[in-house]
Amino acid sequence: MIFVNLPVTDLDRAKAFYAALGFENNAQFTDETAAAMVIEENIVVMLLTRDKFNSFLAGPAGDPAEATAVLNAISAASREEADDLLSRALDNGGKPWRPAQDHGFMYGTSWADPDGNVWEAVWMDPAAVEG
Repeated sequence: MIFVNLPVTDLDRAKAFYAALGFENNAQFTDETAAAMVIEENIVVMLLTRDKFNSFLAGPAGDPAEATAVLNAISAASREEADDLLSRALDNGGKPWRPAQDHGFMYGTSWADPDGNVWEAVWMDPAAVEG
C-alpha cells in the first residue's frame, strides 16, 4: 500500500475537498487529527493536522503553501477524467497549478489543494505504452 501523508491547516475543509474529488473517507483511520481518504484500494491520502504531521518528523516541516516539495500524480482513465478532476478541484477550493500539458500520447492537468499540496491527473494513450 501507499500512504501519501499531507499536512493540512483545516482538517474538515481538506476532507471535504478530497471527498469532492471522489476519494472516500475511511472512518476507521479518521479522528480529530487525521483523515484517511482512499483513492483506490492500495492508495490512501492521509490528511494530518500540522501538529499531527509534525509529530512524525525529526526536523521542521515545510509549508506546501510556500514551496513545492512533492508532486503527487494519479492516473486518469481519459483526458476527460483528467479535466474533470481539475474542474472538481477548482470548484472546491483548489487553485490552478500549471496549464494542462498535451503531448498527444500523454495529457495531464494539475492543481494545488487548499493547503498548497500539488496534484496531477495524467492520462497516457495505452497504445503508446504498448508500442
